[in-house]
Amino acid sequence: MRKRLIKLLSALCITVMAGGVLTGCGGNSGSTTTDSKSSNGEKVTLTFGSHQSGLPTSGVVQELAKQFETETGIKIDFQISPDAQWRDLLKVKLDSGEAPDIFCADADPLNLVTRVNPEKYVVDVSKEEWVKRMDPNVIPSISYKDKVYGITFPGKKMYFYVYNKEIFQKLGLKVPTTYEEFKNVCQKIKDSGVTPIFEGTQNGWHQVLPLFETGAMYQQKHPDLYNKLNKNEIDLDTVPELETIISQLKEFATLGFYGDSYLSNSVENAKEAMAKGKAAMFIAEAAWRNEVKGDFPDFDTNKLGIFVMPWGDNQAIGVNPASNAYFINKNGKHSAEALKFFEFLAKPENLQKRLDGQPGLSEICWPEIPSKYSKEDQTYIDSLKKGMVMQAGVKYIDSQWMDIGKDLEAMYTGSSNPQDVLKTIMSRRTEQAKLQKDPDWNK
Repeated sequence: MRKRLIKLLSALCITVMAGGVLTGCGGNSGSTTTDSKSSNGEKVTLTFGSHQSGLPTSGVVQELAKQFETETGIKIDFQISPDAQWRDLLKVKLDSGEAPDIFCADADPLNLVTRVNPEKYVVDVSKEEWVKRMDPNVIPSISYKDKVYGITFPGKKMYFYVYNKEIFQKLGLKVPTTYEEFKNVCQKIKDSGVTPIFEGTQNGWHQVLPLFETGAMYQQKHPDLYNKLNKNEIDLDTVPELETIISQLKEFATLGFYGDSYLSNSVENAKEAMAKGKAAMFIAEAAWRNEVKGDFPDFDTNKLGIFVMPWGDNQAIGVNPASNAYFINKNGKHSAEALKFFEFLAKPENLQKRLDGQPGLSEICWPEIPSKYSKEDQTYIDSLKKGMVMQAGVKYIDSQWMDIGKDLEAMYTGSSNPQDVLKTIMSRRTEQAKLQKDPDWNK
C-alpha cells in the first residue's frame, strides 16, 4: 500500500521554483532535507506544498522565503502541484505521513475539517501574537472548535467582469445591468470582430464562477436560503435562478461569445487577450488589472473598468471571506521552525511586501495594511449590495467545484444539457453529505 502511495505522489508532484517549473520531485517529497542552518544551529529545510493557485504568480512568497533564509538560515523548499490534483493529493500525503512541513489549502468554515482534519494533522497556532491582528472575518475559515490552525493573507474576494472601456466607447456600449443587455453588448462586440468574453475553460474552475459568485442575489430572492440548504430542507432546484444562469452560459457558448477556441483557453492567456484588445471582457478580481500591467508594461490599465456579472439579472456582488491558507504539519519534524516562518510573514513590513508584490491583490486580511482599491473602484464597490458567495455559505458546493467545471464543459460540447448539470450537482451534494454522515441527510 505504501509503495502505491509513494508512486502516486511521485507521479503528481511538481516542484516549482520562483523562476520556473521543474518536474519530478521524488517519493520523499514530504520529508525534509538538511542543507541550511536554523538560528539554533540545526540544519533545516522546510518543505512547503501547495497548488498553483495557492501562491502568487509574482513569486513574492518565494522572495520572502529567501529573505527568511538569509535572516535565519532556514531554507524553504517549494513543491507545487496542479490545481486540479492538489486537494486529493494533499489528503493522500496527510494520511500516509508524507505531508510537507507547511502546506497550503483552500480554507473556509464549511470544508476545513474534510480538507485537512486540523485536530489530527495541523499545529494549533491560537496563542500566536499575529493571530489577533488578522481580520476577524477570516478567522472562522482557519478555525475548528475555537482553535486557530492557519495563517492567511488575501482579503475578501469579489469577482467582476473586467472590461475594455475603449472597445465599449468605440461601439457606443454601456455597462450591462441585465442579461438581455449583456447579450446585446456581446453580440455587438462579436460583430465588430472582437471576442466578447475570454473564458479559461482549461483551468476547470473559472467557468464555474457565474453559478455561485451570484449567491448574494439568490439570498435576496430566497430568504434564509443557505440555512435551509444546509439543513437539507430544500435543494438547489428550488433556486430557479441557478438553472437560469446555467442555461445562459450555454446560450453564450452557442452564440460564440467566448470565441472559437474557448475550450482550449487557459486563464493565464487572458492577460494577453485583454491587453491586445482581442477580447473585451474577463471575469477576475479588480486588481487583476495590475497583473496585466505587470506582463504588458506599456498597457494603460485605466482602459479597463469593472462591473458586476449580470447573469440572471444579478446586480449584487458576492463576497468570499475565505481564501487559501497555510498550515503547519503537526507530525512534521520542524514545526518550531515553521512557526518562525509564519511569524516572519506576519511582520507588518512583510505584510506590506506581500500586498505590494502581489499585483492581483487589492487588499490583505490584515487591517493594519491599507488596501489598494482606487477611489473609483471603492466608490463603485460601496454602491453595491453584497452577500456571501454560495460556495462559502452552502455545504458540499465548493468540494465539487472542479467537477462542476467538467459538467459545464460537457454541456458546452453537447454531451449534456443545463438540467443534467443541475441534477448532477444536486446528486453530488447528497452523495458527499452521506459520505460525511451529515445528520441532516440521514434523518
